[in-house]
Amino acid sequence: MVALKIDFPSAKSFWLIVLTAGVLTGTVAARGAAVGKHQFTYAWPFAPTDSMKPRGGTTQGANVTLQREPDKLWLQVQESGLQKIEKDRRAIRAMSGSYRASFDFVELAGFEKDYEPKAPYQSWGTEHVYVIADDPFFISLQHVLVMKFVNESNNKVTSVVVKHWRQDWTYEDTVLNVFDKDNTWERVSLDEGDVSGKWSQAVFQVDDSPRYEAIGQWVHSVNYSSWESEQTRRPLPRREFSVRDDYDLLVGVNRHTITPTGWVHEEDNLKVAIDVTDNERNIAREAGFNRYERIIDHDFSPGHEYWSKTKEFWKDVRAAWDTRLRSYDEITLRDTVEGRRLFQVMFNYAEEIVVEEGYDLDEGKRFIGDTLDAFTIAPK
Repeated sequence: MVALKIDFPSAKSFWLIVLTAGVLTGTVAARGAAVGKHQFTYAWPFAPTDSMKPRGGTTQGANVTLQREPDKLWLQVQESGLQKIEKDRRAIRAMSGSYRASFDFVELAGFEKDYEPKAPYQSWGTEHVYVIADDPFFISLQHVLVMKFVNESNNKVTSVVVKHWRQDWTYEDTVLNVFDKDNTWERVSLDEGDVSGKWSQAVFQVDDSPRYEAIGQWVHSVNYSSWESEQTRRPLPRREFSVRDDYDLLVGVNRHTITPTGWVHEEDNLKVAIDVTDNERNIAREAGFNRYERIIDHDFSPGHEYWSKTKEFWKDVRAAWDTRLRSYDEITLRDTVEGRRLFQVMFNYAEEIVVEEGYDLDEGKRFIGDTLDAFTIAPK
């Protein structure tokens, strides 16, 4: 857990403040320096003093205990004699577990006249990654953040849980839901020959709405396993859409690499602006590096409890989204309905399940259907 000193009106509603303000960025809520932590950012050594000081959270995080020995899931990937698909599956499963996750983003080059680089972004937090589906050709991983907050009097500790992003992996996937623009996703069919031996990775937002999906291939060598995507379009990340209005989407490549004690996610992103005539232009290139380091002796029990109580609800949310994405060639997500975003509506309902300690299946499915009907637009 990340221990933070902060005043807040309601610990249970803190996720709303965090996500709406963009502090979570689609990643984590807290940055800051645990004791002995040092931060460096490469690039722009001649920028004016402090202009490239990283933005992000500013709270102090608690120390964590890193796992030093190679993890058993990594060792399972290294076993000899495995078929390629089994090695792929084990590499995907090796991303599950408990982590200190850190996130670094910096613009490397600008393509506009009088371009000035924006301040880098840095953030970190603690999260647990659950395997919520494990079939021969499909694996789903759910990320859940757990944070501990301490008030200014240092006498009240409150744990805050935030359901985070999800990644679905499908073997030889021939139908992808890809982002276009303006909160719109399209179904794209691929030839079987083009996906042979490959896996798609579909990434979903905190409310299980789609984010991006791409095809790539796992590559394995001695003590090394890595997957790299084809170039894919993505909506603005939460770390950006609340503070930037000069571009409209990302076009990037992702690489996931398994390490003995965790994994890393690298991003090579182009920031793309769209004008009123739908012409697109690149305004900057960004590098991202997200490091997931395994931690031990960490109390994730509030996250485990939350997931235990709400997993059936979120399973129904996933099923409802899956039905919609399979039923239409194109689907658009409204930004707000009656002044609220989709994640706010879904998170509030999940919180009621936690408080009331029960989930009514029929009522939940009606709520999910009505909510997605209100938030999504599909062709007639």
